[in-house]
Amino acid sequence: MTWRARPGPAGTPADRIAARHGRLLLRQELPRVRESALAWRNGLGALLAGLIGFGLLKGRTDVGALAAPYGAVVGGLLLCALLCAVGGAVLLLRAAHGRPAASELPGPAPGTLPAGPVTADHTEALHAARALTRGVLATLGCAAVLTAAVALTWYGPAKDGPRIAVTTPTGSPCGEPLRTADGRLALRTDAGEVTVDLSTAVTLRAVASCASLPGSS
Repeated sequence: MTWRARPGPAGTPADRIAARHGRLLLRQELPRVRESALAWRNGLGALLAGLIGFGLLKGRTDVGALAAPYGAVVGGLLLCALLCAVGGAVLLLRAAHGRPAASELPGPAPGTLPAGPVTADHTEALHAARALTRGVLATLGCAAVLTAAVALTWYGPAKDGPRIAVTTPTGSPCGEPLRTADGRLALRTDAGEVTVDLSTAVTLRAVASCASLPGSS
């Protein structure tokens, strides 16, 4: 069975207006996406600059003060934030300015007509819009991961400090040294703050932990 194509109804003025409108939209599509990408790039760049440059996100200056393994987790989060920032910046630049390459002019496939500039601009607009979406998500992900890293430096447990074990005739307190005044040493122990008269101390030594000492308080 063979089919014969027959001409359709003649175009009306409304059809011609719709066709011109659609062609105008396609012609303005790429500049519109590029303008939106520039606005997003500037806005997100200002957001990250404000968060980092003005100290709105600021935690401990030394992650080595965190207890293990929180220091390593903070380092991993900061690395992830850096990768997200670089990826987001590249994608936003791709959306705003196009690929850093010369335009290619491939020959038409057999049996097809060559693509016109409107079709090429539409294809580039689709790529730019996709890069813009991914760039925005990557940049917001960078801000979220950076916030998590800084929050962990705020609320992560600190590394245990040095402990002092003191032997006296009345006991052997052990704890974190707080202060010394008038020949007395204040220690923070599991039982609370203890003050030791250093003049009665038999031995005074630094230890890594009080848990392994018998009779410590």
